[in-house]
Amino acid sequence: MDEQDVIKALAALAQPVRLKVFRALVVTGEAGLTPGTMAEALGMPANTLSFHLKELVNAGLVTQERSSRNLIYRAAYERMNGVLGYLTENCCQGASCAVPAKGNTCC
Repeated sequence: MDEQDVIKALAALAQPVRLKVFRALVVTGEAGLTPGTMAEALGMPANTLSFHLKELVNAGLVTQERSSRNLIYRAAYERMNGVLGYLTENCCQGASCAVPAKGNTCC
C-alpha cells in the first residue's frame, strides 16, 4: 500500500459519521449490512448515510455488492489491514511494541 492510499483512507475515517459507519460494518463482519438496516441502527437519514458510504467506497474501505434488490455493504478488511500494516510497518525499530511500564517511554 502506498502513502497516497493510506492518506485517502485516513481522510475518509477522519469524519465522525464515516468512522461510525465503518466501525458498524467491521463489527458486522462478512455478512455486511443493507443501507436501510444501517440507517436504522445508526439513527441517520438514508441520504446522509448514502453520502458517507460513497466516500468510504471511494477510499476503498467499504465494498458494495448487489444481492437481488438490495445493496450489501461490507468493510474491506484487506484494505483496513493494509492501512494498519503501513502505520506499524517499522514499529519501534524492530523492538517489542509492548506497552511501556509507567514512567518509561517506548522506543
